[in-house]
Amino acid sequence: MVSYLEFEKPVAALEARIAELRTTAADGDIDIAAEIAKLEKKSASLLASTYAALTPWQKTQVARHPARPHFLDYVASAFADFMPLGGDRLYGDDQAIIGGFARLGSRRVMLIGHEKGNDTQSRIHHNFGMGKPEGYRKAIRLMELAGRFGLPVVTLVDTSGAFPGVEAEERGQAEAIARSTEACLGLPVPMVAVIVGEGGSGGAVALASAERVLMLEHAVYSVISPEGASSILWRTATKAPDAAEAMKVTAQDLLKLQVIDRIVPEPVGGAHRDPAAAARALGSAIGEELDTLAKKKPADLTRLREERFLAIGA
Repeated sequence: MVSYLEFEKPVAALEARIAELRTTAADGDIDIAAEIAKLEKKSASLLASTYAALTPWQKTQVARHPARPHFLDYVASAFADFMPLGGDRLYGDDQAIIGGFARLGSRRVMLIGHEKGNDTQSRIHHNFGMGKPEGYRKAIRLMELAGRFGLPVVTLVDTSGAFPGVEAEERGQAEAIARSTEACLGLPVPMVAVIVGEGGSGGAVALASAERVLMLEHAVYSVISPEGASSILWRTATKAPDAAEAMKVTAQDLLKLQVIDRIVPEPVGGAHRDPAAAARALGSAIGEELDTLAKKKPADLTRLREERFLAIGA
C-alpha cells in the first residue's frame, strides 16, 4: 500500500476512487472498465505533472519517504554476491554504515553506504542511517582494502547527518569524518558516489568525495537540514520550505552549480513507487561511470577529485 505525502492528496483521492470502482465491479455484473481506465489515465497524468513541478521542500519529503529504497534494497536489486565486512578494528561495528565486496554486472566493486532501515526495529538497529566514528573508520578500512586489490569503490549516500551524540564525539566523530573524506580523495582506484536519498552535512561528504558524484532525481544534498537552517536563521522550524528553496538542495540545482555530475532518473512518483526500476536505473548509471573511469591512472583520478572540489563555488 502506497503511503501518500501531503502534496499527493489529489492523487490519493483519485486512486482511492479507482480502488472503490474495482471493488464494485468485482461484486456485480456492471461493466465499468472504461470509467476505471479513464480515471487511471487521469491519475497517471496528475502524478506525472505533480512530480514534474516539485518544490525543494517537497523533494526533501520524497527523499525521506518511509518506503523509499535504502542501501540494502539496492544491494538486493542492483548488485550481486554482496559479502559484508564488519568492524573498524578499533572499537566495534556500526550498523548505520555497511560495506563489503559486491558485483555490479561483471564488475567487482567495494560497495559502501548508509542504511536507514525500513521499520521501527530496523531503524533503531541501523541508528536511522546516522553513522558513528566506528562506521566511518570501517569505511576507511574498506576503501584502503579496495585500493590494495584494485577494486573501484561505489558509495550509496543516504543520511540526515552523522550521529551527534556525546558518545560519538568522545570517540572522535569529527576526526573520523575528516579522515574518511581524506581517504576518498586519496583513493588510487575509481570512485563513484550516489546520493540516493538524503545527503546531509559531513556525514554525507565523508562517503561522497568522489571524482563522479551522482544523485537520484528526487534526492537532496545539503550542508544542514532545511529545519536546522530554519531554526538558526529564523528561530523556528516552520520556515523549512523557505530554507530548502534558498539552500539549493535539489539534484537539479546542484547539477547547475556543478556540485554533482549527473542526475539518475527515478520512476514517475519517486523511487518508492517502483524500487526495481529505480535499482535498474541506478545500476546502469554506475556501470556507465565506472566504464568511463576504468582506464584512468591513479594520478589522473586524484587530480580529477582535486579539480572538481576546488572548482565548487569558484
